[in-house]
Amino acid sequence: MLISAASIHNRLVQLGLAVAIGLALTFVFLPTPISLRRHVVRPHTAPTFSTAPRPDHPIDTLTSRADHAYQGLLTRETKNVHDAAEAYRSRRGRQPPPLFDVWFQFAANSSAVIVEEFFDRIYDDLEPFWGVSPKQIREQASDFIHRISVRNGNATGRTDIERREWIELWTDMVRSVAPLLPDMDIPINVMDESRIVVPWEEIDGYMIKAQLAKKVVPGSELKTDFSGLQAAIKDMDRHPPPAFDAGFQGEGPYWRLAVVGCPPESPARKVYEETDFSTPPPLSTQSPPNTLEGYVQNWTYACSPCDHPDLQGLHGTFVEPISIANTKNFFPLFGGSKLPVNNEILLPPAMYWTTDPFYSGGNDHGGMWEEKKNKLIWRGSASGGRNRKENWTRFQRHRFISMLNATSIKELEQKSEQKGINFVLPDSDAYSLTVQKPEAPEHAFSDWVDSFSDAAAVHLLCFPEDPPGPHCTYTDHYFSVAKAMPMKQQYSNKYLPDIDGNSFSGRYRGFLGSTSLPIKATIYQEWHDSRLIPWKHFVPMDNTFIDIYGIMEYFVGNELLGLPGHDDVARTIALEGKAWTEKVLRREDMSVYVLRLLLEYARICDADRERMGWTESQISDDAVT
Repeated sequence: MLISAASIHNRLVQLGLAVAIGLALTFVFLPTPISLRRHVVRPHTAPTFSTAPRPDHPIDTLTSRADHAYQGLLTRETKNVHDAAEAYRSRRGRQPPPLFDVWFQFAANSSAVIVEEFFDRIYDDLEPFWGVSPKQIREQASDFIHRISVRNGNATGRTDIERREWIELWTDMVRSVAPLLPDMDIPINVMDESRIVVPWEEIDGYMIKAQLAKKVVPGSELKTDFSGLQAAIKDMDRHPPPAFDAGFQGEGPYWRLAVVGCPPESPARKVYEETDFSTPPPLSTQSPPNTLEGYVQNWTYACSPCDHPDLQGLHGTFVEPISIANTKNFFPLFGGSKLPVNNEILLPPAMYWTTDPFYSGGNDHGGMWEEKKNKLIWRGSASGGRNRKENWTRFQRHRFISMLNATSIKELEQKSEQKGINFVLPDSDAYSLTVQKPEAPEHAFSDWVDSFSDAAAVHLLCFPEDPPGPHCTYTDHYFSVAKAMPMKQQYSNKYLPDIDGNSFSGRYRGFLGSTSLPIKATIYQEWHDSRLIPWKHFVPMDNTFIDIYGIMEYFVGNELLGLPGHDDVARTIALEGKAWTEKVLRREDMSVYVLRLLLEYARICDADRERMGWTESQISDDAVT
């Protein structure tokens, strides 16, 4: 997996450390020829497309690589606690935490697929805390207003108001493993947006300290329990520490706050901050850099704002988020998603734990592939931040809907233009689309998009609201408002694009578990990222969405012009993604992840952490060996 500039692994690389990253998400960068020619709409002529066999498509190469990565992943599954412990030591450079055998037994009893790299996110998130005092971590956690407290095997949610749904769901998640945990306090981010961006240089300092303390302690020298932490928590409950001020501030713009989390040499640290969002977005009509002929080949890179500074004007998170409460102070804060520059500790999102059909689609995950409409469906609110008259053209959901709106495309065709008010069409040789060939008839592009696309907002969410309701005076000219569509109804279509809203999209797990094909674009990280392989379990998409046309032509073809698609490939990815989701993204898998995470968190909170661990000599008689 090639790690983005903002990630913890990259920091390790910066230090010259050898970090073994699995093949699961690895796609090497290849240079992409970039055309300088512009698309010109041609007058109608009779199509004369060749019927000769087509050469391999770039997506064929990407799916082949993904298959290879997946097979490699399967070979690294561990079936017993001995192999799991060895895989841990090899990948982490430490002994496993105390109660590792209890964790493995819990995972085995849950029929979990155990691959050590599945837990990389935990170590990316926690590693810098090895450079911070355990006492400081404990005290900061105990005083945070929104938290889950584990005492004597029971989990209790604490917050500032009577009821917060996410706190309740996360408390229930922790409760599923609480009897196996030592006492601890778990601060929770209750906002949609991420809240901590510590300057890269400070995190780098913590990482240096963490590396100096890293070693595999001999078994004879290990402390094998959490007795020190238990005593410290009891003492803290009796004698509360001084109040901790996290230092949250509400001043933006957010890009200015976020970019300090990028490495000094990253592209984001070298460009000017964009502050005027009243103009159309500065989108390229060429294929994105570091792709395979325009298609995402490195998912981590594609999702990285540090490597794509143009995202400051293309994503509502940076244009104008709903709210900002950000701090540069480093302390333990758990949440459901974050940007690569953020320093939260990730839990499985609360909305993935819920059984609410709004997020999951309920028990109906769609019918047989052959019975579905050969269409792309997207429904949702035009969220992503505060879209105003002056900035709405920069929001990602607005852009995506426009790009799949046949009327918007036809207006460009009639003007022989490529650039609309909030989107662009690709150069004619960027993706070699059939609808852009010289022999394509007039309006071929818009007619083709109209044949497969059904993308619309159910609420335009203008700010300030004018008029009240789902419509918006400054965008009504460009968008119609559609009725809401339950997820189970969306599953009757083959293609399900998933686009960021105010943060990550809570429907993603439901889409992955359906019999339809998810097409994903995001700048947010989640707990499951190292478990999913792009082009094997879902289709990755660039955050400009310029590749959506090439993706859809590959899968659905163009019936109007006699171009066959690759329906069989789409079906395979959809169904293999569903089957994999049912193996590694279950509620049981979330509990296994949370137990592992919180055992590691407990260790970094213990004053004796550097000599704490587990060895095979501690295996209980009834453990899975």
